[in-house]
Amino acid sequence: MSNFNLLGISGALRRGSLNTRILHEAARLSDARLRVADMRLPLYDGDLEAADGIALQALMLAGQIEAADAVLIASPECSLSFSGVLKNALDWVARIEENPWQDKPVGIVSVVSDEWDGTQAQQALRQAMVPFSPRLIHTPGLVLLGSDGFFDHEGHLTGDEDVRQLFGLMNELRAEAGLEILPDPFEDQQAEF
Repeated sequence: MSNFNLLGISGALRRGSLNTRILHEAARLSDARLRVADMRLPLYDGDLEAADGIALQALMLAGQIEAADAVLIASPECSLSFSGVLKNALDWVARIEENPWQDKPVGIVSVVSDEWDGTQAQQALRQAMVPFSPRLIHTPGLVLLGSDGFFDHEGHLTGDEDVRQLFGLMNELRAEAGLEILPDPFEDQQAEF
């Protein structure tokens, strides 16, 4: 059983989202126990907070962030930024006295269509994360071009280069979490060339 507790946060609520599916593939490649956060939080509203306190869903999310060894955020690009779903979650968690993001290893990945390239979303998300002081993986965020056939019938990535890049990102995340990195399954293939 894995000793790597990974929290996956998807910026997409849509059932079958490629950004949610990539979290499962990332966990498989990194031998992680994955928990996917429920991002159905109420819209942040100061009046709601004043009347009822911090939303229970936000408290649960903060607890999941705190308990995880690392967090992988998968976000589509929306209007040249990250999704409103993620922005809302960040707004809620920012209201919690104890910062669960402090020194937490965080990786970012985006699965995008050819309409958007994902780099704007990742740049905006990195900037939005700065006040929380996580340990963002220094590798530029990983942007994968999703299309028909991106995943096979078992939910695994079909492109060798996509698998290599995601494996590399996840090994960096494992290392940042203080865990042993996994042997590179592609090393033998590269030696053959």
